[in-house]
Amino acid sequence: MKEEREISMAANKAVRFVKFLVMAIVFASIFVIGFGEAVLHLWNWLMPALFGLHQITYWQAVGLLGLCWILFGGQRGWMRPHMGRGRYMRQRWEKMTPEEREKFRAGIRARCGGDMGTSAAQPKA
Repeated sequence: MKEEREISMAANKAVRFVKFLVMAIVFASIFVIGFGEAVLHLWNWLMPALFGLHQITYWQAVGLLGLCWILFGGQRGWMRPHMGRGRYMRQRWEKMTPEEREKFRAGIRARCGGDMGTSAAQPKA
């Protein structure tokens, strides 16, 4: 009985994985087709008129989309690995003593120069 349930659970996991994989492929295809078309039409509408560049094909538009995704960090926008960073930094700041906060501010000033974030900053003459 226990073995049958384990086999059934393993089969369910496999089925769920295949469904997830199929859905991922479908959504990725829709994304590539839709945004590829958008890049193609925007490029062919704007770039020749504005900058005198030649028109591009669909596959060049998809390549341009992929290049932009690589150069400008496309995966970061989807997976959001930095979502909790602000909350984490706020908690760290609240746990600091006034001396630690001043030391932190001094370090930022040394790296970035000037009085960042202070209301008493004087304009340079």
